[in-house]
Amino acid sequence: MFDRIASFFQSIGKDGSAPDGTFSLDDPRLAAAALMHHIIEADGVAQAVERERLAELLRDAYSLDEKTLKSLLAEAREADNEAIDLYQFTSVLMRTLDAEERLKFIELLWEIVYADGVNHELEDNIVWRVAELLGIDGRDRVLLRQSVAARRLADATGD
Repeated sequence: MFDRIASFFQSIGKDGSAPDGTFSLDDPRLAAAALMHHIIEADGVAQAVERERLAELLRDAYSLDEKTLKSLLAEAREADNEAIDLYQFTSVLMRTLDAEERLKFIELLWEIVYADGVNHELEDNIVWRVAELLGIDGRDRVLLRQSVAARRLADATGD
């Protein structure tokens, strides 16, 4: 499972860093991280397990050192806080991801949602909105949610 996520991140990990070492607004890594941050904050309770999972995924997928990871997370948080809508992030991903990669990204968002073991209705709503903006139909979104939920349940029960 993690190999698929790492492979996905590598596919969107073209170095779009700005010359000063920050991440440009057109960098798909920043767009992806900002959307994931938005999911974590959606229910008003950003739990440590969610933040750790996000950091782990970004660190491993992009082979980031701690300094670069902290920078990406801080810039993603700031970009999310300053954003007036989700479109500024999804438009970057629409330009850089093909249809299969967009499906994988929605699956990744479900992984972030279920990091704390709970699918809060606000998190669910944001994934729905992001999926729509990425051209993912409702059926695929629901199937991905069910797949991730089943996988998390199997992991929790040791099946």
